[in-house]
Amino acid sequence: MKKLFRKFGFTKNFLLWGFCLILFFVAIYLAKVALFPEIILKGNSRITLEYQEKYKEKGYEASFLGQDISEEVKVKGKVNPDKLGDYTITYEVGKGFFSKKVTRYISVVDQTKPKLEIDNKDVYVCPGTEYKAVEVAAHDNYDGDLTKKVTNTIKKDKVIYSVSDSSGNKKSVTKKLLFEDIEKPVVTLNGGEVVSICANEVYKEPGYQAMDNCDSDLTNQVVVDGSVDNSLIGEYQLTYQVKDKAGNEGSASRKVVVSDSDAPGVVYLTFDDGPNEGTTDVILDILKEEGVQATFFVTNKGPDYLIEREYNEGHTVALHTASHDYSIVYRSDESYFNDLQIVSDRVERITGQKSMFIRFPGGASNTISRRYSPGIMSRLTTEVLNRGYKYYDWNISSGDAGGTTQAKGVYWNVVSGLRKDRVNMVLMHDIKPHTRDALRDIIHYCKENGYQMKKINNCTTMITQKVNN
Repeated sequence: MKKLFRKFGFTKNFLLWGFCLILFFVAIYLAKVALFPEIILKGNSRITLEYQEKYKEKGYEASFLGQDISEEVKVKGKVNPDKLGDYTITYEVGKGFFSKKVTRYISVVDQTKPKLEIDNKDVYVCPGTEYKAVEVAAHDNYDGDLTKKVTNTIKKDKVIYSVSDSSGNKKSVTKKLLFEDIEKPVVTLNGGEVVSICANEVYKEPGYQAMDNCDSDLTNQVVVDGSVDNSLIGEYQLTYQVKDKAGNEGSASRKVVVSDSDAPGVVYLTFDDGPNEGTTDVILDILKEEGVQATFFVTNKGPDYLIEREYNEGHTVALHTASHDYSIVYRSDESYFNDLQIVSDRVERITGQKSMFIRFPGGASNTISRRYSPGIMSRLTTEVLNRGYKYYDWNISSGDAGGTTQAKGVYWNVVSGLRKDRVNMVLMHDIKPHTRDALRDIIHYCKENGYQMKKINNCTTMITQKVNN
């Protein structure tokens, strides 16, 4: 053995010093374990968070010589979940040489696939044609709009739309291509689904168009079924049918209303300035109970549901003014039509129908318009007709907007003006409580004395006054 030690140059002193060195490091380790604090992390030391996922601290425990010193731990570092990247949180306790430090590593990553705004339903393609890929919108939780990065691959019987985000997440949608025509032709009616004519007026077909997704224009193949008897008051149904080459049938229908012309003695109950809760709703109740239809010249005031109710209960919803401010309405021709358009849009939005019946604020004979635009009524009464409107003044005033403030006065003003040898156009206001309270008695008088009460329609004679401006 001695010879072996000598051979490699070892001596007893060398071995002794080596053994002592080992004992020294062991002593340091044991001292560190005994004299240095300890930190134990709860949860994993390496954590992966999804983009915008809030980091929640898992916690930790610290001890020294068997005592809990967790409250002395200093935590440093922040995680920004709105930014991809690697972050560290450090936990340190103690001072100087006798301190302990551990680290937790957090990675914020994007593992969410982009979204393609497209379903995976089969696509039907016209026989004999090639499928043309459509633009597909795509959105990513991190990259935002990826629409321009969407790719498509068209194969014999399918199309594949794909998109990838900056993190490499990929989304694909495959749609099967079926070369069949299953869509019906679309028949569009000119002039709307309801057309009104007067008795003995010749019905003129407004026209129609038929278009098909595969066969294009099929208008000349449309078959019209039904007829209109303009000598008989009533409603008539016309149907428009067409088939494409694949046998798909499209259709549309139109209702033609034949109305009676005015007869002497007819009474038109008309109401201006509404709607208004507390009066218009009660007036509608009375009209419904008495089985009478009327005409409402509405403004932009009051709730929508009352206009909707007027329309749904069969009354005529006509146009008065949006503002009822003479300084606005009669400032100029353009100002008048701007005001009219506002209330027209409201009625069309609520009822789905465009009204072409109007009443000028103050009537066509008003003179207040002279303050704002001399000669404007002469121009407007001509221009509204040129634009397809009909305007209605009145030949009986209830006085409810003037000096008459009692129901009895409204009643007498109306019934005393009724005549059997003319059309009776009655002006009232459905915002007035005294008109509301007089209405039922007015209706009873008309019924008991043989007057027919109607709503304004396309066959109603225009009752107009002398223009004074």
